[in-house]
Amino acid sequence: MAPYEALYGRKCRTPLYWTELSEKQIHGVDLVKETEEKIKVIRDCLKAASDRQKSYADLKRKEIEFQVGDKVFLKVSPWKKILRFSRKGKLSPRFIGPYEITERIGPVAYRLALPAELERIHNVFHVSMLRRYRSDPSHVISPTEIEIRSDMTYEEEPIKILAREVKQLRNKSIALVKVLWHRHGIEEATWEPEEAMRKQYPNLFTGKIFGDENLKRGGEL
Repeated sequence: MAPYEALYGRKCRTPLYWTELSEKQIHGVDLVKETEEKIKVIRDCLKAASDRQKSYADLKRKEIEFQVGDKVFLKVSPWKKILRFSRKGKLSPRFIGPYEITERIGPVAYRLALPAELERIHNVFHVSMLRRYRSDPSHVISPTEIEIRSDMTYEEEPIKILAREVKQLRNKSIALVKVLWHRHGIEEATWEPEEAMRKQYPNLFTGKIFGDENLKRGGEL
């Protein structure tokens, strides 16, 4: 039964279903009986819709539990125009941390050891706001000495060429090289115009950059 029919006691008049309007006289027991039947139909429809949505949500839902001592990331509220955890703006991180779990409060809440700058925030959070932190040695960045210029900048130095390709434009083609830079990993390599790199770093294409030690790591591919 459609919501319109349940509310007004008749079908909605449309070009596909057009009937004459007439008052339906219902009194006493018949009115109560018909109302109860309509309520039952509406409840059944709502339950069917709720069960269908729940079945979709259960496909992605999984039970998450943490132990005292685990480290987790804390989700930052994405609400607009509201300051949360000293972070704001669309480019702010979605998670902050990691923070250590100090106590479990009930089946789905945990108490975190927050730093001093977040002491005004209540330190008990629902499990949906937490993400497990898995320690990875690659996350540890060892400090390196960088020569800073007077204008607070430093020079990037290329190590080797990882790949080449030619980008075809409408009227010309541009030769590009994928350059691995000093103090950066392979995932941070960038594509640069080959002509500009040959002018600025000619030794990069002869295998004589950064001495023999870096030459063994690969010069021109």
